[in-house]
Amino acid sequence: MAKIMYALRETATNLTRNATLAVATILCVGISLALLGSAWVTRLGVENAAARFADDVEFIIFLDPDATTAQEESVRSSLDENPLVETFTFFDREQAFEEFKELFADSPDLVASVTPDILPPSFRVKPTELDTSAIREVGEGYELVPGVLRVSFADEAVERVKRLSDKLSVGMFLAAGVLLLAALFLILNTILVAIRSRRRDIEVMKLVGASNWFVRVPFMLEGLIQCLLGAAIAVGATVWLANALEDEFASDDLPLLAGFSISSGEVLTTSIWLVVVAVVIGAIGSFIAVTRYLDV
Repeated sequence: MAKIMYALRETATNLTRNATLAVATILCVGISLALLGSAWVTRLGVENAAARFADDVEFIIFLDPDATTAQEESVRSSLDENPLVETFTFFDREQAFEEFKELFADSPDLVASVTPDILPPSFRVKPTELDTSAIREVGEGYELVPGVLRVSFADEAVERVKRLSDKLSVGMFLAAGVLLLAALFLILNTILVAIRSRRRDIEVMKLVGASNWFVRVPFMLEGLIQCLLGAAIAVGATVWLANALEDEFASDDLPLLAGFSISSGEVLTTSIWLVVVAVVIGAIGSFIAVTRYLDV
């Protein structure tokens, strides 16, 4: 216990003695990990939003919530008789509501504010032709049909969101990589400054028989704590972003984005990985510093 208290006390002393460098390291780690978390949860949300276009559904005909039964049957008959339509599936309000509850399972307040009667029923259509121009030609033919609210094309929606997601992800991953490298050097410099400022104390400890690890542990803890504090910032930013994106896209006029959702389990998994990355960066930086610059 005495050794543990000593290590914690010396770690706290090092952190306060080099407060400016410590804060810079924490912020650098926090920002870099926040970028990693943001890129990852954005990608997860896009993948979840694209789930409604699974099973080769190429476009969706959303009916007006106020469409009459006759209008609904007219669209159904047209799809039945259309030789360019291979299969289609009808989602009534209840099914749309069940899908909505699955997509926003982790937003109970949002689910509680929605009732089946305000959600549009829809036809999920798979054409016989998979050529993009042919698909659009078939789908656009239903845009002006009475009772149709809008037609959403998988190629258009997915491509728009994919381009946005890819640009954001690549930019964030690159920036995060650069900042993590900078954080690694900051950890090295912070520990190096602490080592140099306590060189005499280290020599005294060695003379009285202190082991190598007894001397090294406080410096390694210093780097680890800095990274964990940075990870805490990143986790908070990631959770906030996930909630903000869900709220923003839930009412988006792009139908695909309206299904943007990130489950609490996915956010938790992402947060755990951010902490793991922080621990790895802290351990690597600290270990390099004490083995390279601490002559014990």
